[in-house]
Amino acid sequence: PEEEIDFLADGKILTLLEEVQRSVAAVQTSARQGQLLREGLQVVIAGKPNAGKSSLLNTLAGNERAIVTDIAGTTRDVLHEKITLNGLPITLTDTAGLRETGDVVEKEGIRRAIKEIEQADLLLLVYDLSQGEDPLQLAQNYFAEHLEPRRLMLIANKCDLTGAVAAIGDYQGFRHITVSAKQETGVQSLIEAITAHAGFQPEEDTFIARTRHLDAMKRTQHYLAEAHEQLVVFHAGELVAESLRLAQNALGEITGDFSADDLLGKIFGSFCIGK
Repeated sequence: PEEEIDFLADGKILTLLEEVQRSVAAVQTSARQGQLLREGLQVVIAGKPNAGKSSLLNTLAGNERAIVTDIAGTTRDVLHEKITLNGLPITLTDTAGLRETGDVVEKEGIRRAIKEIEQADLLLLVYDLSQGEDPLQLAQNYFAEHLEPRRLMLIANKCDLTGAVAAIGDYQGFRHITVSAKQETGVQSLIEAITAHAGFQPEEDTFIARTRHLDAMKRTQHYLAEAHEQLVVFHAGELVAESLRLAQNALGEITGDFSADDLLGKIFGSFCIGK
């Protein structure tokens, strides 16, 4: 019908829809920050025995929480420490050194370490720079299925033994940071890399979100994008209305208000969307 064509040609609805999309995107960004503030980041330190994992945990925690010795296999169980780095709450986990062993207790520690690795938001693979090992080969040997740049950082430890300079860079697509946990060299760069990797930049009005909130926001964005496509590409007013109703329902899971009629009434009150 001619009235429907006029409605679809009108730029007001498109402008309003795009404003809503921008607003939802901004809220979702804030919600991600809020989730980090509420739940924190699960960071697991892993690697071979004597790579300096426990020293790194102690340095980041600011106290001697883990026992440090030159004896391989000292850490036989997982050790959790709650800390805050640049305002970001973190549960830091030290794990047993990964290696082949016949010791029953150490085997159990390694099993628990692998379980923690699987659940980590971020995995720090610590390796001894003085041993001349390829960190990605180590990662391939111990947890090949977790070789993802978004989950794995390579930490070259003991640079004080090699004369290498503490630095931050990339190694075959993975974040690579050279440090000395014992001398606390390069650790501040590591801290900044962890918070940057998490995308942690909270504002004063950050939305403290739960996981279900983020899921609802994601579905809201999907339905708004769907509505935009129906409007611009297919010129289907009825389908625009249905996508907006679904978006409103997704938001209602957060607010507890499923007022789809109010939303559609406001947006389409002055338009004919056809029959």
